[in-house]
Amino acid sequence: MHPEHVNNQNLSAGLALCRDAKIQTPILCGAMYPCSNWQLVAAVSKAGGMGIVQPISLVYAHKTDFREGLRLIKAACDGKPIGMNVITEKSSNAYLERMRNWVDIALEEGVRFFVTSLGNPRWIVDRVRPLGGVVYHAVTERKWAEKAIKSGVSGLIAVNDRAGGHAGGRTPAQLIAELAPLGLPVVCAGGVGNEADYVLALQQGYAGVQMGTRFIATEQCQTHPDYKAAILRATADDIVLTDKISGVPVAIIRTPYIDKVGAKAGPVARLLLRNAKTKHYMRMFYSLQSLWKLKKTLHHGTGYKDFWQAGKSVAGITAVESAGAIVARFDNAAQAAFSAKS
Repeated sequence: MHPEHVNNQNLSAGLALCRDAKIQTPILCGAMYPCSNWQLVAAVSKAGGMGIVQPISLVYAHKTDFREGLRLIKAACDGKPIGMNVITEKSSNAYLERMRNWVDIALEEGVRFFVTSLGNPRWIVDRVRPLGGVVYHAVTERKWAEKAIKSGVSGLIAVNDRAGGHAGGRTPAQLIAELAPLGLPVVCAGGVGNEADYVLALQQGYAGVQMGTRFIATEQCQTHPDYKAAILRATADDIVLTDKISGVPVAIIRTPYIDKVGAKAGPVARLLLRNAKTKHYMRMFYSLQSLWKLKKTLHHGTGYKDFWQAGKSVAGITAVESAGAIVARFDNAAQAAFSAKS
C-alpha cells in the first residue's frame, strides 16, 4: 500500500500498520500451530505483507533451530520484515525463560515487530521498545485492550467472533466501534477470506487484517492436503466451537469425526475446568494432548482423528493458492476499491 495511492480516510488507517511493521501491504499472516512453517512466513513477507513466526511451531513441529529458522526466512524473503508471536501467559518458569530467550534471539536477528497474546505484555514491551521494537497485542474486547495499552503496546489485534482458534465474542463491526476510540491502530483478526472481506475491513476503519485460515490453504503451508481440502469444502456454518483443545472454546471445522465424538468436554473434564484449583492442570493436559494431535496434521490425512482449526473465513476461500498471489490480489482490490471512491 503506497502512500501516494491513498485518497481515502479509511484506507489511510492502513498506513499505521504499514509504518509500524515497515511493510507495504497491511496484511499479517497470523501465527499458527502447527501451520507456521518458515516457508509460509517468508512467502507472505516477500509479497509485501508480514509473516509472523510462531516459535513453538517452528522449533517443535517443524524441527528447525529458532535462530537458523529466522535466518532461513530472512534469506527467502529478501530481507523484508518478519514478526514474532509471543504468548505471554506464564504457564511455567521454564516456558517463560524459553520465550525470553527466543525474544532475545529474534531481536539479535533483526526482528522488530511482535504480536503478543494472553497475559500481560509488559515485559515484551520493556524488552523490545529500547531497540526500536513494536508490540501489537491480541484482544477480544475493550477491557483487555485498556490493560494492554497500560502495558505500553503500540497497536491491537482485534480477535472477533469469526476467527479461527480462540475466537472472540464480538463481530468485527462491534470491535472496531469499541477499540477505535482508544487511539491505537486496530487490526482485524477473523473472517477475512477473500478480497471483499479485506476491503470491508479497511472500510470499517481497521488498520489492516491478520489472516490464518486463508494462509493455511496455500501452496507454501506444509500441512496435509486433506486439511486444506476441508477448508475449501467448509462453509461458515461448518465452523463450531470445542473446548477439547485447550479447555476454552476453539473454532474448528465440523467433520464426521467431530459429529461422532462431540465438540464438548466430558462431564468430569467440565467439572475440573470449573474448579479454580484444577482448571490450570486440565487446560495444560488438553493443550499438551492437542499439540501432539495438531502436529500429526502435518503428515496424516482424514484417516487420522484430528481437530482442524479454522475460522468462518472459509466461506470466502475457494482454492489453494500461492501466499504471495493472495497478498498481491488483496492489495490490488483495495487500491481499486478506494481509488474508485476518490
